[in-house]
Amino acid sequence: MSFGDEAGVEYQTSRGRDWPSVRQFNVFLANRMGALLELVRKFESTDVRVVSLTVVETADCAIIRLVPSDYERGYEVLTAAKYPFTESDLIVVKLPDDDRPLLTITKALLSAEINICYMYPLLTGVGPLGNTAIAVHVDDFESAAAALEGNGFTLFTESDLRE
Repeated sequence: MSFGDEAGVEYQTSRGRDWPSVRQFNVFLANRMGALLELVRKFESTDVRVVSLTVVETADCAIIRLVPSDYERGYEVLTAAKYPFTESDLIVVKLPDDDRPLLTITKALLSAEINICYMYPLLTGVGPLGNTAIAVHVDDFESAAAALEGNGFTLFTESDLRE
């Protein structure tokens, strides 16, 4: 049996994906007064900005969908504070300069038969021009990115969040 490079097996890691993406943390918090404040303070006491945040309340806990300005540093903040969390990918799309930006984005995804699981706006501008953008979680990231880029939309990556 052969291992390593000589094995001749092609592989790709999730970080080597073929579409522009942004990582989101899904932080699980107890449904109690001040829990969200404690989480936000963990980030505010560092150089990491919270670029996007949304709260999904369930009976047992709150799920905080959070995008930091720096993925690696955000990971460090959450693990040091011992928060339970998972990660997921998002496509961050610049809102086009037209009268119906959400309509044009959702139509482009529908025409490619891409299911939108959820979407929400970013709190801060993205990229060097501070563009307005939305975060979109879809069921097929590679096809969604291709469909959006094929229709002329600008997609942002994690490096655009640091600017």
